[in-house]
Amino acid sequence: MAKGALQSAAHGPVADGFVGLMELMAPWRSGRLAIVTYHRVAVPGSRSDLMPSLISTTPAGLSEQIDALVRHLSPVSLAQVVKALVDPRSLPPRAVLVTFDDAYADFRTGAWPVLRERQVPVTLFVPTAYPGGTERPFWWDRLWVAVSRSELATVPGGPAPGLSLGSMAQRSKTMARLIGVLKDMDHDEAMAAVDALIVSLLPEPTDEPPAEGAAAGAPSQPPVLDWDDLRALAAEGVTLAPHTRTHPLLDRIPLDRAIEEIAMSHGDLEREIGPTPRVLAYPSGAHGGDAVEAARRAGMVLAVTTKRGGNDVRRTDPLRFRRINIGLRTRPSLVRAQVVWASTIDARGS
Repeated sequence: MAKGALQSAAHGPVADGFVGLMELMAPWRSGRLAIVTYHRVAVPGSRSDLMPSLISTTPAGLSEQIDALVRHLSPVSLAQVVKALVDPRSLPPRAVLVTFDDAYADFRTGAWPVLRERQVPVTLFVPTAYPGGTERPFWWDRLWVAVSRSELATVPGGPAPGLSLGSMAQRSKTMARLIGVLKDMDHDEAMAAVDALIVSLLPEPTDEPPAEGAAAGAPSQPPVLDWDDLRALAAEGVTLAPHTRTHPLLDRIPLDRAIEEIAMSHGDLEREIGPTPRVLAYPSGAHGGDAVEAARRAGMVLAVTTKRGGNDVRRTDPLRFRRINIGLRTRPSLVRAQVVWASTIDARGS
């Protein structure tokens, strides 16, 4: 029933009216929370050096989505959510928390102006090894450059040889397949495989634009916000929180290393920005294995996954909070419908 409702809400001229009816009939209660999560806010094709599938929406699309949230729901801050862990009644009905992962530079230009103008609280989860350019770009972006620009016909080796490098649509499917395989591997083995794949796909790395049919757009700025940007955003009201240091899947590394990744990320933010909430976003949402125990031992009071669903702060494990991922095709009506589902139906069983 919920799936059918979401599909109905996403399409057709009566979408807004349908969702409005859902909102009117929903059993809203305090203590229930939906969390929406974004990654990049940009125009597709604007950066050939960044994996396009992480574009959650465009600036115009974000404006429409946030306007819908403001009109029909109750955006809350991370501080309000943490307070609600102790006092669930302090969280208003229709509560929704807006979050962004990875601290891509286009947050400052594409997302923050929209959120600031509408006075919507936002939390930005920062993988703290990347600001300042001390770390190479994210592995998935480096691999995307190789996959999208390679002159080979197929992937020559590695964990998934033979995948097509034909059209850009085929390259995108190949990239998705490679990511799925790599995320199932031990972290260090996966990173070694990424480096080997890049060398095999682009034997002579180049800054030249991709060949015809490949992604357009030249790099115009560092991919991740630097510390000066982050300090300025924090001063303007953005809440910053840890996303580990180097963004490993925490269920693919040893427990002591996972604890260190979390604790050092929090420490980096406290050193560079000031007091920082002990709230973690698991990289890629991976919270299996010892990941939850690592968050607990690192002193986190709240941690968010990418498992789709809602939360009841009275019942949901605070180290396993669920979120709703926003994708490029997510219309404002579907954002609202998913929040209704997560807040009033799914949260009951969380």
